[in-house]
Amino acid sequence: MTWYDTSHTCRPEPLQGGALWRRTLRIPMRDGVHLAADLYSASPEPESTALPVLLERTPYGRRAQRGSDQDRSDAPVPQPQDIARHFTGAGYHVVRQDCRGRGDSEGTFVKYLGEGPDGADTIAWLRNQPWCDGRVVMTGVSYSAHVQAAAAAEGATGLAAMFQDSGGFSCAYDAGMRMGGAFELKQVTWALRHALQSPEAAADSLLAEELLRVDVTGWFGAMPWRPGCTPLRHLSAYEDFLLEQWRQDTFGDYYRNPAIYGRGFYERFPDAPSLHMGSWYDPYVRSTIENFTALRELKSAPSYLVMGPWTHGHRCETYAGDVDFGPRATLDGNLAPSYLEFRRRWFDRALGRKDEGNPGHSESGHPENGDLPAVQYFLMGGGDGRRDAAGRMRHGGAWRTDTQWPPASTAPVALYLTTDGALTAAPPTAAVASVTYDFDPHRPVPTMGGQVTSGEPVMTGGAYDQNAPDARVYGAREPYLPLDSRPDVISLSTPPLERDVVLAGPVSARLYISTTAPDTDFTIKMIDVHPPNADYPHGFAMNLTDGIVRCRFHRSYERPELLIPGEVYEIEVTAPDTANRFAAGHRIRLDVSSSNFPRFDVNTNTGEPEAAARRTAIAVNTVHMDAEHPSHLRVWLEGGADALA
Repeated sequence: MTWYDTSHTCRPEPLQGGALWRRTLRIPMRDGVHLAADLYSASPEPESTALPVLLERTPYGRRAQRGSDQDRSDAPVPQPQDIARHFTGAGYHVVRQDCRGRGDSEGTFVKYLGEGPDGADTIAWLRNQPWCDGRVVMTGVSYSAHVQAAAAAEGATGLAAMFQDSGGFSCAYDAGMRMGGAFELKQVTWALRHALQSPEAAADSLLAEELLRVDVTGWFGAMPWRPGCTPLRHLSAYEDFLLEQWRQDTFGDYYRNPAIYGRGFYERFPDAPSLHMGSWYDPYVRSTIENFTALRELKSAPSYLVMGPWTHGHRCETYAGDVDFGPRATLDGNLAPSYLEFRRRWFDRALGRKDEGNPGHSESGHPENGDLPAVQYFLMGGGDGRRDAAGRMRHGGAWRTDTQWPPASTAPVALYLTTDGALTAAPPTAAVASVTYDFDPHRPVPTMGGQVTSGEPVMTGGAYDQNAPDARVYGAREPYLPLDSRPDVISLSTPPLERDVVLAGPVSARLYISTTAPDTDFTIKMIDVHPPNADYPHGFAMNLTDGIVRCRFHRSYERPELLIPGEVYEIEVTAPDTANRFAAGHRIRLDVSSSNFPRFDVNTNTGEPEAAARRTAIAVNTVHMDAEHPSHLRVWLEGGADALA
């Protein structure tokens, strides 16, 4: 089979800027479908020099400019050909491919589930081309990171390295599609946005107009949905896979698909270097860290972890939401001169190319192919807490390195919940102690920032003052009182800290609960409470991380089991990891409730699966805090328990 596109001209196309040529490829899959791709090379005759191939697979258009490709904070987002030119000039060929059913590729798009075989087939085909030296490196952000883990789970021979930025499922049931059994509603807003960019919408102007006019916020107020009554009702293929995701509420065969369940197939992953990049306000924190730790333990090839303070893919910004982390927060200018250089250096390292005479170059101020720490993470905090010129709170922070995650200097610490709203290192001694509240599904606690992406127009990721909801927050109501003023939020905090406390690692809460309902949810949110100042007279309650558990899965995510009203159950609510310096005078706060909408779907409290229910009920929920039921927050602190002594 020839390497070029057999249905169009095979002549190379010179691109503006010089030293870059592009050819269109049609790559065959095992089922006969052909996927469109572009080959970028520094020569009109790429077959004259066999080089490593950098492969990026995307559903967003292989020639489309994307904000997540931002290279430097002081420069515009580069075009795909500019990105390709950077790497072809460093001795690589570059291939960018449209995923099945997207862009110019044939077939039907089904989100996530078919990306493993397509990725493996693409790698196998590329390795057989005369211009490939047998090594294929996968790279990309978000969905383009998910497809890497999917291909690796197929055991793709020739996958020489992976650079997974803001994605790559370890288990989509735990993060990305569900968390704690609850459905992540960013799947809805993502599907609606990309339905507008679908081949179906491109071919039908009426369909495109119908999708454009969908009242997204209105639909979120009309849940639960049913077939034909969703914001995707005009495009059945997208509605079908969205409803299928929502209906699949148990951890069964659907979630064991290798494309979204790396955890079950790590042994198949090639023994190849991998870098896992994420950020504290990204929905894939748990997957990013698990992929790093698992592959580091199972493979001989090195794995690396990079965690910044950004929202999804925004590595060149100093802020997330209404909080700024200072000039040291960006990747460019701190970890490398630019994102492109950071990747180029890592590709060279991963392939052992520093002695191969490749034309890559170093820029002053940043080590070239020196020792790379296993872990680089941004520790948020340390700023003055005042408002900057852009109206954001200056929280500050700095990069740190370590040999492992959690950092070697940290240890787990339990902070116990008390009925008077305290978090304390002393276990409870009372024989009976609890807090009870009503959870009404028709008035859920609104989502205020957090680890959210693709949620617009109903939610936005990042750090926000939980004391100050406003009209930007879906579901917030005038007079916009602090979230902890709600009777269905249990807010607990330490006294003002006497000295700085550094937290870096996993976050979870062991709760002893009971309820009047056959099923309900419990949520947690950890917050850094800044003391009042002239800019924030009520202080600033900055969200760090949050989690949720759907109680019918209290024993098993495979086999749901309804609750017996009034019986006490022990549950574990896990939130994604984070890293934050709680400065002296600040307080560590934990909010416990039963909803976080629209980040997650709302439990109806009826025991029915949310995707099939039409009615709701108020649940009377209790968190027990006595000696026999010591509900507590578990965090990793630098210095362990001594940090709070």
